[in-house]
Amino acid sequence: MKKLCVVFVAVFAAGAVMAQGDTTFQHLSRLAASKDPNDSMALDSTLRQLASSAREKDVMMAINLYARTKRARLADSLDKAALAKFPGGVLARSAAQGPIFESKDPAEAEKLYKHWVAKFPPSRFPDENHDHIAYDYVRSHIAQLYAGKKNVAKAEQFINMLEEEFWKGNGYGGLSERFRKDSDLVHAEIYAKKAMESAKGFLGATDNAGRFAASGYVGLSNTYVDILYQEKKYDRALEFIDGVYKGNKEVDPRTNYIYAKILLAEHRDKEAYVKMDELMRTGKAEPEVRRQFRDLYVKVKGSDAGYDEYMASIRNAVMENMKKKLQREIMDKPAPLFTLTDLDGKQVTLEQYRGKTVVLDFWATWCGPCKRSFPAMEMAKTKYKNDSDVQFLFIHTWEKSENAAAEARAYIQEHHFDFEVLMDLKDQETKENKVVSSYGVNGIPAKFIIDPKGNIRFHLMGFEGSDEEAVDELSMMIDMIKKV
Repeated sequence: MKKLCVVFVAVFAAGAVMAQGDTTFQHLSRLAASKDPNDSMALDSTLRQLASSAREKDVMMAINLYARTKRARLADSLDKAALAKFPGGVLARSAAQGPIFESKDPAEAEKLYKHWVAKFPPSRFPDENHDHIAYDYVRSHIAQLYAGKKNVAKAEQFINMLEEEFWKGNGYGGLSERFRKDSDLVHAEIYAKKAMESAKGFLGATDNAGRFAASGYVGLSNTYVDILYQEKKYDRALEFIDGVYKGNKEVDPRTNYIYAKILLAEHRDKEAYVKMDELMRTGKAEPEVRRQFRDLYVKVKGSDAGYDEYMASIRNAVMENMKKKLQREIMDKPAPLFTLTDLDGKQVTLEQYRGKTVVLDFWATWCGPCKRSFPAMEMAKTKYKNDSDVQFLFIHTWEKSENAAAEARAYIQEHHFDFEVLMDLKDQETKENKVVSSYGVNGIPAKFIIDPKGNIRFHLMGFEGSDEEAVDELSMMIDMIKKV
């Protein structure tokens, strides 16, 4: 469970004049970003006052800003002091919920939950900035545990306890996936529909929580329709997917694929072909989808005549659009230098690869998207295996255990990846993963393509689409850099 850092709005005397309507946190954040010594002194003075405050939200603000300004020891020390100073507060509540998430037995988790709620009743905490979502996380977790044991009544009891409206779509969706995993399509459908309808209610919202809830609408709708398809409820499935399809501002591959599957089940091959054609033109079709499309092409056209030319034209169009996109995104800024240790204890520096195009891939063993991107990265690495001017470095970061290097080695060996893995471990003084921080990364996987002069030219975040598309994009970046 991630530790949540809630930003509270408070009024507290700062060491400099605040702008009208400014909050303490916004003001102090500006001081923290400033390089003016006077601002630094004002920040330190205010943080000392906040740290000694009798209000927990002031102390939490100080912890947040100490961590933000890379004073991890101060932040950790103050965090421990706050747990003792506010035994019934937010930080203590967060620490106490850990055993609930660690439990795999629903009855035990429920017992721990009741004790936790009795000690930290929601009524004690005003629901500022959606504070009560902490309770919803726990309730959702227990609901899924009970669903995994096929105790539907208990699962529904806990999921119906959710309070935060904007998060209910997530809670319902998670429970639906749990039921679906256990082949309970009846209850999977019920909660997939609840999740979809919850997200739909926030469409057009302007606040952050509302926009977050609404952002899941298309994905949750696709899931609901896919469950209807599994149940062979094709009429209802078509009704819903058509609305999602028409509402999409651009082609969503998953929507089109599900739509096509339903149309095929209804023997509406020509209509299915149209939806699959749109999907193919995005360049995001997985190999299995491409195989299915080839069969549909032959079925609709009567033979495979012209199929290769069709696919070539699509690929040319996709590559041209990709080229235009990358031409807009190319950058030119110095890559932070580093020295790290590989899995064999050997020191590796970025500087030693000056003169080569370097692909950095920040990842972690706990990061699902990172690991999903690895087959594509292996394909790309293999493509350039005979090119001595291209180097791939896989930097493991943001470790969550004491045995990060051993876990990284085990994962790489288990999946037979031929990767050069470097370890960006936490600095013992600052508690910071220095290399990933120096690159300004706020989410992984994060990839940087560095030119032979040591400048970052491209930056990729996350992973989506097909492996082939990812290799094409990475290859085009490398080739563009070589021509600069």
